[in-house]
Amino acid sequence: MVLGGLVPDTPLVNVVVILFATGVVWVGSGWLEESAEHLSGYYGLPAVVQGSVVVAVGSSFPEFTSVVFTALDGAFDMGVGAIVGSAIFNVLVIPALSGFATDDDLEASRTIVYKEAQFYMIAVSAVVVTFALAVIYAPVESATALVGQVTRPLALIPLLLYGLYLFIQWQDVSEYDASPPDAEIAVGREWAKLAGGLLLILISVEQLVTGVESLSHTFGIPEFLAGVTIIAAATSLPDTLVSVRSARDGKGSTSLGNVLGSNTFDLLVAIPIGVVIVGVVEVNFSVAVPMMGVLTLATVLLFGLLRTGLSLTSAESAVLLVSYLLFVAWVIAETTGVTGFIVGT
Repeated sequence: MVLGGLVPDTPLVNVVVILFATGVVWVGSGWLEESAEHLSGYYGLPAVVQGSVVVAVGSSFPEFTSVVFTALDGAFDMGVGAIVGSAIFNVLVIPALSGFATDDDLEASRTIVYKEAQFYMIAVSAVVVTFALAVIYAPVESATALVGQVTRPLALIPLLLYGLYLFIQWQDVSEYDASPPDAEIAVGREWAKLAGGLLLILISVEQLVTGVESLSHTFGIPEFLAGVTIIAAATSLPDTLVSVRSARDGKGSTSLGNVLGSNTFDLLVAIPIGVVIVGVVEVNFSVAVPMMGVLTLATVLLFGLLRTGLSLTSAESAVLLVSYLLFVAWVIAETTGVTGFIVGT
């Protein structure tokens, strides 16, 4: 119910609520990302760890809350769609905008290419395997699609893999020779700012999900595709902000690390946490796997471009942006019935 039933549940009101909630997400995430960046600098974390863990987890909070709320509302497909759509947006659009924001090429590093990018590909595979096991061991009868139930034990697979990711990052931190902390940083104020950002995001994302659900029911838009487009674009704004800002400051590793770390967190933590909270959720394998296939292709494209010269040129940024526009065109074609690659929507 939009705004607790205080306003009429009409398409126009829902659109206004979605736009307003998106703006609040943007503001709250800005607080959260800025405080996370200051705190990671205060505690002496390496740039890659700062981008791939601290800032990435902070900027991933909108996606995380969207999965939790959709799972509680019985619309888990929309939450998964938001994660996958956001991941595709992050992989194709954010590096492209970051590349355009710099005067020179967007610099990567061997750590980004050989650790972050490759571990992220493992994360994508782990989620597909988890969904496949759900269909094999807990199938749900459906006349049009492959549907399975993801249980709490299955959700432990990606969560344990993220534990391995954190262990690897902890090893990097322990080997890092940090600079002395900035004495001018007010630690208490930064923690309070971080908590305020989380609260703003929590409230606004709940309204965002409610508005999108209402619109999808009004116009007959499949939940998964609604999540892939509207919620995904809105919740990706924080990642876009922090990555482009880092690129402008000449911090290519932080910019790219945020993208890959954010996606890793979304896949390995946000999705399974939704399962842990609810207990059991149904996943449409026929819908999820084609989208995960697109995400895999997008990741391979980014990985290949970053590996050539360990940088992202303006031409390569344009390739990523065009690829995302083709993805959006395909989603529209699927929604309108022009194409039928996604079964069971």
